[in-house]
Amino acid sequence: MKLFLIALITAVSVNVGFAQDCERIVKNTEELLNTETGGSEFISDGQVYTAFLDREKAEFKTTFFGSSTYRIATSAGSDENYVIFTIRDLEGNILFSNKNYKNAPYWDFKVVETLPVTIETELDMDLKVTGCVVMLIGFKK
Repeated sequence: MKLFLIALITAVSVNVGFAQDCERIVKNTEELLNTETGGSEFISDGQVYTAFLDREKAEFKTTFFGSSTYRIATSAGSDENYVIFTIRDLEGNILFSNKNYKNAPYWDFKVVETLPVTIETELDMDLKVTGCVVMLIGFKK
């Protein structure tokens, strides 16, 4: 019985630590979403895309609407270049990847026509192999 209680307490402690870490990363990502560049202000789409990754990828599906300017912001900790995100169309073609831009923590882009996409997030294995990844999508006000 004592062994079971110790295991239960350990499991709860690990989950609380993970939740607190993810909460901090959400705040970091919100700051990136609100970073002004050229007078732009971005409003969140209301979703917090979160995944705990351990050498795998997470996929999120969304639709970008035509004539809108978006920002994708990602974070996985204090160094903002931990996360690689890749935007793909329905056929799997890569439309954009921040990997080509030194894993930039956010990217702004304008969508010409409405487009359903899949966004993959993964950790840069050279920098971090496991942890909470947060992505926010915002649109220009």
